[in-house]
Amino acid sequence: QVQLVESGGGLVQPGRSLRLSCAASGFTFSYYAMSWYRQAPGKERELVAIISSAGTGGSTNYADSMKGRFTISRDNAKKTVYLQMNSLKPEDTAVYYCYTRVSRTDYWGQGTQVTVSS
Repeated sequence: QVQLVESGGGLVQPGRSLRLSCAASGFTFSYYAMSWYRQAPGKERELVAIISSAGTGGSTNYADSMKGRFTISRDNAKKTVYLQMNSLKPEDTAVYYCYTRVSRTDYWGQGTQVTVSS
């Protein structure tokens, strides 16, 4: 079965960096687009970034507020998608989720908490 397992979250000071990882299993990873979402307390879940499948060139798109600070990437051999987050701000505090859609079914990871605070 499809599984997505995030890691790499934690407490970080404003202006610092974190790299999140999402290890995937149970499907042909390279065939599918992968995304990162986040949900802050009291807010709706929002799209952070998306990377297309290997077959479509692995193109990327970002939410406007993350452009220039966050970078999504994928390692198809390791079946892992990453989110490099730089220049973190307190408003980036949220639970970050990995997401994919396989055979018309949505799959989410369990989430990893990122807290940006001094």
